[in-house]
Amino acid sequence: MLPDLPPDLWTAATRSPFLDGVRDGSLDPGVLDVWLAQDARFVADLLAFQARLLARAPRPAQAVLAAGCTALVAELDWFTDLAARRGLSLDVAPLPATRAYADLLQRLDAAPYVDAVAALWVLERVYLDAWSGVRPGAEPYRELVEHWTVPEFARYVADLEVLADAQADPALLREVLELEAAFWPVP
Repeated sequence: MLPDLPPDLWTAATRSPFLDGVRDGSLDPGVLDVWLAQDARFVADLLAFQARLLARAPRPAQAVLAAGCTALVAELDWFTDLAARRGLSLDVAPLPATRAYADLLQRLDAAPYVDAVAALWVLERVYLDAWSGVRPGAEPYRELVEHWTVPEFARYVADLEVLADAQADPALLREVLELEAAFWPVP
């Protein structure tokens, strides 16, 4: 069980006008495209972080983290396909929120394992909760909502929760929530 996290921060991380636009179809496709390119950058950074976390994880956690790395490789392939279909370049400079998240992931490399794996669980749980909250999503965005709410992802998030520990640094977990909230663009 993790330390209690402020509900207002959790809400800010899982609800936003961007997500409302996905749910009701009012989101400008151009705003989505910018966000998709940034999210692809984040996933690449997350894969690098998670691979390093796997290398230092206790043996019982390795299967979960390895499966997560494999899923992130598949996610990057999906982003490449999605970008091709949308005529979108994924070769973009990071926006401030993306850069801040990359910086946090690098700092987590030096953090104790217990903090790093708890931060990973929080960021994945937020993502699952945010996208689950807009299901089924408006037709132009339904594919994205379905992709990020599949049962396999929910199982992975549940497996990560088992690895997370109440000894994790609450300030670090709050920082993850703040970064998640900042990552949703303002449409």
